[in-house]
Amino acid sequence: MSSDTERDLWVGFDLGGTKMLAAIYDSDFNVLGKKRKRTRGHEGAQVGLDRIALTINRACEVADVDPKRIRAIGIGAPGPINFDSGVILEAPNLGWVDVPIRDYLESEFGCPVFPGNDVDMGLYGEYRFGAARGKQCCLGIFPGTGIGGACVYEGRIVRGARQSAMEFGHLPIPSESLLTTTTERGGCLEMVAGRLAIAGACAQAAFRGDAPNLVKEAGTDISNIRSGAIAKAIEDGDAAIERIVRDAARHIGRAAGGVIHLLAPQVIVLGGGMVEALPSIFTEEVKQAARDFVLPSFKDSFEVVVAELEDDAVVRGASAWAVEELADK
Repeated sequence: MSSDTERDLWVGFDLGGTKMLAAIYDSDFNVLGKKRKRTRGHEGAQVGLDRIALTINRACEVADVDPKRIRAIGIGAPGPINFDSGVILEAPNLGWVDVPIRDYLESEFGCPVFPGNDVDMGLYGEYRFGAARGKQCCLGIFPGTGIGGACVYEGRIVRGARQSAMEFGHLPIPSESLLTTTTERGGCLEMVAGRLAIAGACAQAAFRGDAPNLVKEAGTDISNIRSGAIAKAIEDGDAAIERIVRDAARHIGRAAGGVIHLLAPQVIVLGGGMVEALPSIFTEEVKQAARDFVLPSFKDSFEVVVAELEDDAVVRGASAWAVEELADK
């Protein structure tokens, strides 16, 4: 095995929900190579772990480097992580439960592995290199299939004693909301403002004849109504679709207002595919709804910005977090 002095490369890995991305960095966080692969739905945890290892090896080939030079690997995974065991507790989009990702990858690459929640890693990337650079306290909200949340405070990711926290999308909301369905636990934010909730409401509008441009772009099948199609329909004049998105963004803003009272962040970073497709709507509505909700003394205490790093946020954040975690050992 290579000695630590010979190991000078760092890996950031974004497990994602529909794709995985591996990036190889030098000690100055210059990217040397990347490799992206699509996930295959509920393909099984072992198959998925094998694909992660393969993707890292392929990224090393692109970078023309020996995997034995990897000093540590940082992972961003969709779902809560147990930090003591290095286990992904659940990743609903992948169908994974209790997956020992740390043990597997440490045995494959012979180096420390630091798994974390993907939104935690994405916000940490924005804190180190992007839209929240150098802020004492920043809050991240990433609407997607669910709605991920994260907080970085004084350079550290806010987390529980043993597992990741800040499950922003599961904050409770009134169950009488127009977009929501109810469960035994009641309504939660992602039921009214996650991409699936937005797409479902848009499909209904299209079916009723209220969104002719969306029908032309994507039809009425919810599986075809993705962020780009929604943005194009709004651009082409579907007022009903714009109202749906603005309503969802206001729900996020009100929920953010509650968290502002708890954490007093200087900046709220919005990211994810929906935000990238409709940045103005989300920043306007989230900021205004949060300002309308909070106490007067908090109204001018924060700004709302769009993430800068896009697809690189998680891999850059995960690699930088691995450096910090290894230094703390």
